[in-house]
Amino acid sequence: MKKKSPLMIVLIMLIFFVISFLTNILGPIIPDIIKSFNLGIGMAGFLPFSFFIAYGIMSVPAGIMIEKYSEKTVMLAAFSLAFAGALMFAVFPSFRVALPSLFIIGIGMAMLQVAINPLLRHSGGEENFAFYSVLAQLVFGSASFLSPQLYSYLVQNVHSENTSLFIRLLNPIVPAKLEWASLYWVFALVVLAIIIVIWIIKFPKVELKEDEKIETGQAFKELLSNRQVILFFVGIFAYVGTEQGIANWVSKFLQTYHGLDPATTGANVISYFWGLLTVGCLLGLLLLKLFDSRTVLMVFSSGAILSLAAALFGPATVSMYAFPLTGFFASVMWSVIFSLALNSVPAHHGTFSGILCTAILGGAVVPLLIGGIGELIGLKFAMLLLFVTLGYIFSIGLWARPLVTNKTFAG
Repeated sequence: MKKKSPLMIVLIMLIFFVISFLTNILGPIIPDIIKSFNLGIGMAGFLPFSFFIAYGIMSVPAGIMIEKYSEKTVMLAAFSLAFAGALMFAVFPSFRVALPSLFIIGIGMAMLQVAINPLLRHSGGEENFAFYSVLAQLVFGSASFLSPQLYSYLVQNVHSENTSLFIRLLNPIVPAKLEWASLYWVFALVVLAIIIVIWIIKFPKVELKEDEKIETGQAFKELLSNRQVILFFVGIFAYVGTEQGIANWVSKFLQTYHGLDPATTGANVISYFWGLLTVGCLLGLLLLKLFDSRTVLMVFSSGAILSLAAALFGPATVSMYAFPLTGFFASVMWSVIFSLALNSVPAHHGTFSGILCTAILGGAVVPLLIGGIGELIGLKFAMLLLFVTLGYIFSIGLWARPLVTNKTFAG
């Protein structure tokens, strides 16, 4: 049994925090970007598209890079890209720069997502991998909860009468009326600090298990010819599209239809969306020990559909509570769909995982479609597209036939 590395585990949790911090801030700032750059919601949809399309492009190549180079090398490269992307937008805050900046950051985040799990398994020990994976989910969720709060703080304090050292340092380098852009100076500094830490710390040598390796030859072709693989690919696509479709447009929806301030109320709603999604993960762990995962998936997707309907068509007070509730019901979807998928094929799990991670590009396509359709018929009706993705997720519970089912207390 390999000895655990507490320092490495702490670093990995910190990396999960930073990944989430950079990934899930787009939703709160989209209304400000629309206002600052005079955009329609159709053009604004290209912001999450630029970020998440990177997952579709980079997930499989990143897996190949991990096998050729060390995790440390790949992580340094990933964070260097994220630093360059954040600094580029901080120095030149414009819509023209935002798109390549977000794409570069997205490439870095995709590389990190692929690199970090084998390192966590090695550092914490295989026998503790499930525990640390859940802990990582909690850390990831806490960052998604806190980043909208930081955005709200910066928007209200940069170029204000606040005399704290932090704000005084930001004031000269942040353009007037672009207070939200100060976030990217913070991101650049945080990422630079992480680069220094990773550079200093000695990494263990990780031997990838067979089911963590990505094969691009016959195994890849064999999986892509399997109907179940394609169906589960669409399932992950639908889940990430739903998650990001809500997170990226809820603040603009509340501003447009209920007149609520994106910098305060909108940011809080998104914050609690991610917070309840994190809490739901814990409840989901218990429920998966009591019930078949397909049943849990159908119940939670039904709850998400009802919550979304209330959020879209209810009054302001209902919307403010119903949108975060969709996060709670979405909490089990990723893990259940992913595990059902891997348990539905007998071999090549590493390659299949790479294919499934590529489906994260659903976070690029669905918000873009919502923005484009919203430009034509209004954001409220465009968000009805999410009922299609949630309906597909519900259907997985009906047609999935895993070779191995989740173990419950009942046996």
